[in-house]
Amino acid sequence: MRKQIIAWALACAAAFSATAHAADKLVIGTEGAYPPFNFVDPAGKIGGFDVEIGLALCAKMKVECDVVAQDWDGIIPGLIAKKYDLIIASMFITEERKKQVAFTDPYYIAAMTHAAPKNSGITDFTNEGMKGKTIGAQSGTTQADYAAAVYPDADIKLYPTQDEVNLDMANGRLDLQVGDMIPLLDWVTKNEDGKACCELIGQPILDKKFVGDGVGIAVRQEDNDLREKLNKALADIRADGTYKAINDKYFSIDVYTMK
Repeated sequence: MRKQIIAWALACAAAFSATAHAADKLVIGTEGAYPPFNFVDPAGKIGGFDVEIGLALCAKMKVECDVVAQDWDGIIPGLIAKKYDLIIASMFITEERKKQVAFTDPYYIAAMTHAAPKNSGITDFTNEGMKGKTIGAQSGTTQADYAAAVYPDADIKLYPTQDEVNLDMANGRLDLQVGDMIPLLDWVTKNEDGKACCELIGQPILDKKFVGDGVGIAVRQEDNDLREKLNKALADIRADGTYKAINDKYFSIDVYTMK
């Protein structure tokens, strides 16, 4: 009987400890391969705009946070499997994703664009104009969905990371790519390979069918309390200047308003 009581007490203590840990500490999942939003630096540290915004939100909520990297294709399954508590990884808020996760308010505006080798001569952004061209995009993204839907007669090549899309374009293996506007702008203006080879072409892609309602933080559908706390913290860092300080470290425009 005494052994049963001790076992029961230990089980209760373990359950309490797990609950306290969950309340006091959060784990943020990000991709770590989407600069300047998220990346792993040469020292192995995860950084970027997404990460700094996430840590600022944690500070506002007065909780300790760890950040872990997860490949993009497994990032939503990892959240559902409770490998981490939230995803801050430049994820577009779309109806399809809402079937699996819940989103906070947007923390920046979503837009896509095209990049191509300099002097490509591409001006026709219809399926007919892209027929036979090789178009790259990162797999599992709204950019990949857009390329497949709008250019069905093109040769669509999908890659695990955006860096691999950029590498193949720099090496002349792609006629065009579809990507998130801000990382592509960063690549063609700040990266040596990107500056040398490529440029943005065409108009920004703002079709809500693909870019959704902006970029949000994903949580499990049952974690409504966490979602509300994140929304409050996001409003707070917008109001007190923290968001602007992080934004200005990475971008020349306010990505919250695209102005």
